Amino acid sequence: MKRVGMVIGIRPEKISEYRELHANAWPEILERISASGIKNYTIYLKEPENLLFSHYEYHGTDYEADVAKIAADEATKKWWALTDPCQQPLDSRKDGDWWSVMEEVFHHD
Repeated sequence: MKRVGMVIGIRPEKISEYRELHANAWPEILERISASGIKNYTIYLKEPENLLFSHYEYHGTDYEADVAKIAADEATKKWWALTDPCQQPLDSRKDGDWWSVMEEVFHHD
């Protein structure tokens, strides 16, 4: 199992829209996430800094292939067309990344 933590900014004027979208997440989006081996997926909001932190566990065998399936999914593309304008990527993210992947420095079960 692989744990993944990521961070991204959120535009203050879009917080309520982002909350509403996720309060009513589309079933096909949730199904695609689960089919790609992702479990315990959570997104947190930190105000007033306006940061989103996401964390999930990956329980598959080919992470790159599974996240590629998510990115290729037509429903996911439509979902991202709604959520991406709410987000503000960090300047420090790696080339090609939208969310900034974080380094895990501690874990305790």
